[in-house]
Amino acid sequence: MTAHPYDSLTPETILDAVETFGVRATGALLPLNSYENRVYRIDMDDGRVLVAKFYRPHRWPDAAIEEEHAFACELAEHEIPVVAPLAHDGKTLHHHAGFRFAVFPWRRGRAPELNTADDRKLLGRFLGRLHRLGMANRFQHRLRLTVKEYGEQPIAHLLNSHFIPPELMDSFRAITEMLLPQLRATFEAADDRLLRLHGDCHLGNILWDENTGPFFVDFDDCLTGPAIQDLWMLLSGERAEMEKQLAEVLSGYTEFMDFDATELRLIEPLRTLRILHYNAWLAKRWDDPAFPRAFPWFAGRRYWEEQILSLRQQAALLDEPPLAWERRYG
Repeated sequence: MTAHPYDSLTPETILDAVETFGVRATGALLPLNSYENRVYRIDMDDGRVLVAKFYRPHRWPDAAIEEEHAFACELAEHEIPVVAPLAHDGKTLHHHAGFRFAVFPWRRGRAPELNTADDRKLLGRFLGRLHRLGMANRFQHRLRLTVKEYGEQPIAHLLNSHFIPPELMDSFRAITEMLLPQLRATFEAADDRLLRLHGDCHLGNILWDENTGPFFVDFDDCLTGPAIQDLWMLLSGERAEMEKQLAEVLSGYTEFMDFDATELRLIEPLRTLRILHYNAWLAKRWDDPAFPRAFPWFAGRRYWEEQILSLRQQAALLDEPPLAWERRYG
C-alpha cells in the first residue's frame, strides 16, 4: 500500500508540535471528527485543553491558511463568536516535522438544534455581523465560489475517475451536461455582490453555548461568494418550512446586514454545486486510508444511481421559483 503523508503524523509528533508553544502536554489526546485535516483535543499539565489542527499537506498554500486565520482573528476581535487560532511568537501558522499546524482553544458546546424562532433569529444576528465585517476587506488567496471551481472541475474529475460504474457513465455525463448551462446562466444573472464568507456554514460547524448562544468553528473552507452561501444550509424540510426558517434567520440577520432577495435564486444551484463538489472531494481523497474506511459505499453502483437521481431532481428544482421572503419593517 502506498504511504500517505498522514502516516507519519504519530502521537509523538502531535504532542511535540503542540509543546513548541511552550506548554506541557499530559500525553492524553483525542482525535476529533475531521477527514480533510487531522484535528486533536490535547490535555495540558496546567489543566488547560487545546485543539491542534494539522493541515492536509499540499492542499492550501501558506498564504491561504494565514488569510483564513486572519479572518477568524478579525471576527474574534470584533466580538463575533468564533474559535480563532492562538498566536505564538506572533504567528498562528506553524511548521513541525513536515506538517503545518495551528492551535486553538477548546470550546465546549452542543450541536445546535434551531428548534425555535428565537434560536434562528440569534444565529441570524451573528451571521449578519460576520457578513458585515466580511465586506470590509477582500480575500487575496482564498477561492471564489464559481461554477467552474465547484461544478465544471468536479465533473471533469469524476468523469476521469474510476468511481462511476461504466454502465452509469453516460447517464452521469448526460445529466451534468444538462445542468451546467443552467448553473452558469443563474450565476451570470446574479448580482456580483460578493464578500468574505465562512463558506461551509452547516450545523456541524456551529456549536451552541448554553449561556451565550452559537459560535462558529472551522473556517477551513472560507471563501469569497454570495451571502446566501452561509444561509441556505441552515434550512430544511418542505418549501413552507424553509420559507418560515428563512424569515426567522433573516429577521436577525437584517438587523446588521442588508440582504438582497435576488440571491434566493442561487439556493438550488448552490445545492447542486455542493453535490458535485462533495463527490469530487471524496474521489480526490481516496488515497487517504481514512476515506475508504469511512465511505465504503462511494464506489458502489447503488450510490451512483442515487447521485444521478439527485442531480435529475436538482435539474427540476432549478426551474422552480425561488423561496419567497418579504422584509418586514417595524
